Amino acid sequence: MLSINNLAFYFGSRALYENANLHIKPKDKIGLIGANGTGKSTLLRLLTGEYQPDEGTISKSGDCSIGFLNQDLLSYQTEDSILLVAMQAFERENHLQRQIDQVLHEMEANYRDELVDKLTRLQEEFDALGGYTIQSRAEEILEGLGFTTHDLSQPLRSYSGGWRMRVMLAKLLLQRPALLLLDEPTNHLDLPSIEWVENYINTYEGAIIVVSHDRQFLDNTVTTIVEVSGQKLNAYSGNYSFYVEEKAQRTEIQKGAYENQQAKIRQTERFIERFRAKATKARQVQSRVKSLERLDLVDDVVDDNARVNFKFTFGQHPGRHILHLEDVSKAYGEKKILQHSHATIERGDKIALIGANGKGKSTLLRIIAGTENIQGERRVGHNVRSTFFAQHQLEALHLDNSMLDELKQAGSAKTEMELRGILGCFLFSNEEVFKKIKVLSGGEKSRVALAKTLLSEANFLLLDEPTNHLDMLSVNILIQALQQYEGSYVVISHDRYFVSHVANKIWYIEDYQLKQYPGTFDEYEVWKAERALENKANRANGKDSGLGKPKEKLEKVAPKKPSVGEEEKKERQKSLKKANQQLEETEARIGELETRQKGAETQLADPRVYNDPAALKQAETHYKQISSQLATLQAEWEKSAQAVDEWEKKLNDQ
Repeated sequence: MLSINNLAFYFGSRALYENANLHIKPKDKIGLIGANGTGKSTLLRLLTGEYQPDEGTISKSGDCSIGFLNQDLLSYQTEDSILLVAMQAFERENHLQRQIDQVLHEMEANYRDELVDKLTRLQEEFDALGGYTIQSRAEEILEGLGFTTHDLSQPLRSYSGGWRMRVMLAKLLLQRPALLLLDEPTNHLDLPSIEWVENYINTYEGAIIVVSHDRQFLDNTVTTIVEVSGQKLNAYSGNYSFYVEEKAQRTEIQKGAYENQQAKIRQTERFIERFRAKATKARQVQSRVKSLERLDLVDDVVDDNARVNFKFTFGQHPGRHILHLEDVSKAYGEKKILQHSHATIERGDKIALIGANGKGKSTLLRIIAGTENIQGERRVGHNVRSTFFAQHQLEALHLDNSMLDELKQAGSAKTEMELRGILGCFLFSNEEVFKKIKVLSGGEKSRVALAKTLLSEANFLLLDEPTNHLDMLSVNILIQALQQYEGSYVVISHDRYFVSHVANKIWYIEDYQLKQYPGTFDEYEVWKAERALENKANRANGKDSGLGKPKEKLEKVAPKKPSVGEEEKKERQKSLKKANQQLEETEARIGELETRQKGAETQLADPRVYNDPAALKQAETHYKQISSQLATLQAEWEKSAQAVDEWEKKLNDQ
């Protein structure tokens, strides 16, 4: 269907491709991967004809139509509804519809046999093309991508870039080209929409090339991985997981071949150097020189699996509770986000906030950060120091600063060598640290912004889509950094691979309530599937929400807990608030005593104290008093913490 032969393409003197080859067959599902800047998006533009190769050929069959989803489509705006924009995919059907309408209009004034014949021909072709179903097909795809029925009549201009990209994706899918090119299609999709696109791709009859950094998306959709590396297109017959295993084997073989060849080269060079001056060995020396010149060199293996080894520290350790949200409600006009919702974040929580777009995830993150007005109470724990990362942090970078200068302005007391070490953890080495922010790619800016976030010495992080614009290598670095991070965090992400490696709790918003699954993302996925099957079975048995069943029977099947009166509920909330205040006060006193205890320890370690018996006795007495007070407070803290747990349990059980 399409063939790339001996392709070469250059940006100035830099070669993106040299002697690259690839053959695409009908129904191929190809995942195109590689580090940022290796030329993945450029290859897609070469396939569409937007760029022309410097050498080699790209040939395609006459019936190979190409559809291309790229980030440039974000700028497209119109007052047309999103349904009409998506239906622009049906060019021939729309043209026939206009002709049919025109003929019908003419027939109202002048009914003639030739008009009837023309109308019949037009309607037959329109029907054969499925013209009467184009609106329902467009609606199905748009709703699959997350739009509601009400949204379909809204103008495209009223939507953000991410939602406009979904409309462009819907239009492209409706066109059903022979070859579909998708450049980072999951960047602007939530989890339900990603899963829908996965199912659609799996049933798509044409060929697909998708550029994506979402490993699970690639695992679920493609049957071939093509890696852009060393100016070549290296194909692996399998999904991403197969590619990882196969590449490891190829790398091992290549490393062995490289080392063997290097040993042979060193041996040959030693022979040449040893016998170069001997006339009797001249022919043999010359033969070996020519053999080295003719040698097809094996490339050394480049390790793509960078390792982060940096301890992200913070000066103050927080108390047991990071943050409480009590009876929180939030709405924008008539659009409700949360209603009377409760949540607690504890020290050591690594929370992933997931779910469909529009449910209020970013709003909730701003509520946690304290930048959003709410009804209810937000209470921050003792010694909590937080920092917020979102995509606008990229815009806050100073374009004329070097990366090193940008980190110096983060406010930490680290030396230049320490800062260079941190940048090295994020794959910026040697002189690269002096590159200006303005010349960096989107992924590189994200890495700098993330380094600044982790450098802040905050013990509580809020991360909104941190993997956007990161390639797989950079995502791997971020995963390692967060795994080594000793504080707590809440992260919003639609990257399932990322979430499964960094979260120990899952939060989601359902029925305007913040709900929690106390486990990893993989465990949550199993639980969600089991829950869906159970709900389906209940609906089949007429048990879902009790529709069609008498109230008495429902109460026998699932007796309700006795409701708690409003007065008692308020009393419990007051008791919980009082217990939390007592807990926080105790935490603050413990912090003060710990500081005093360290001072007493420093005094006891002073050699001058040991030369003065009276001073030594006084220092020991002082240390014992503090230690005794600290033990008493810690016992009080345990009681207060237990009281908080009991009151929270009573409130949750009501």
